Amino acid sequence: MSLFGKLFGSGGKGGKSPSPQEAIQRLRDTEDMLTKKQEFLEKKIDQELLTAKRNGTKNKRAALQALKRKKRYEKQLAQIDGTLSTIEFQREALENANTNTEVIKNMGFAAKAMKAAHDNMDIDKVDELMQDITEQQELAQEISDAISKPVGFGEEFDEDELLAELEELEQEELDKNLLEIGSTENVPLPNVPSTSLPARPAKHQKAEEDEDDMKDLEAWAAN
Repeated sequence: MSLFGKLFGSGGKGGKSPSPQEAIQRLRDTEDMLTKKQEFLEKKIDQELLTAKRNGTKNKRAALQALKRKKRYEKQLAQIDGTLSTIEFQREALENANTNTEVIKNMGFAAKAMKAAHDNMDIDKVDELMQDITEQQELAQEISDAISKPVGFGEEFDEDELLAELEELEQEELDKNLLEIGSTENVPLPNVPSTSLPARPAKHQKAEEDEDDMKDLEAWAAN
């Protein structure tokens, strides 16, 4: 079996294609393997560099061999870097394709569910149902309006007659008030006395003046 056959398996016509999840997992395993290979090569490069420095003046031949091995390891490391970049790009593309596949699958599932839900619906029946609902709502509104109207239980009155009666009552009350005001105007007022008021006794006035003088004197003495 060839190298590609070992890596990716036989791809005959009768062979089953791997699922996206399987392919993604294999790519991740390959990335892990190459990453470990990178770490191993980096350590080898450090070792060969250390050997070359240690034998640079003592054993020139050993130093040159160490540098040659270091160059080979660096070349392998560069190849692995490129391979990792390619594998990472392929894995990301495959993950995106897998995500899109799942999204489309779920959208198709939802579309089938919606179609199944609509299979039991008839647009004509829906229109009839909406018309029935509208009619029932209008009937309910009419019933509410009828219930909310005031009911007199057979007693009906003419509003104009009621207003005329109210005006008569108001006029009677006004006439009554005017009569009461007129009767108070005819009451005679008391006569003004013709004699003058008696004068204040002079003795009593003199005593009050003396008392005021004493109060002023006491106030001055207290100061």
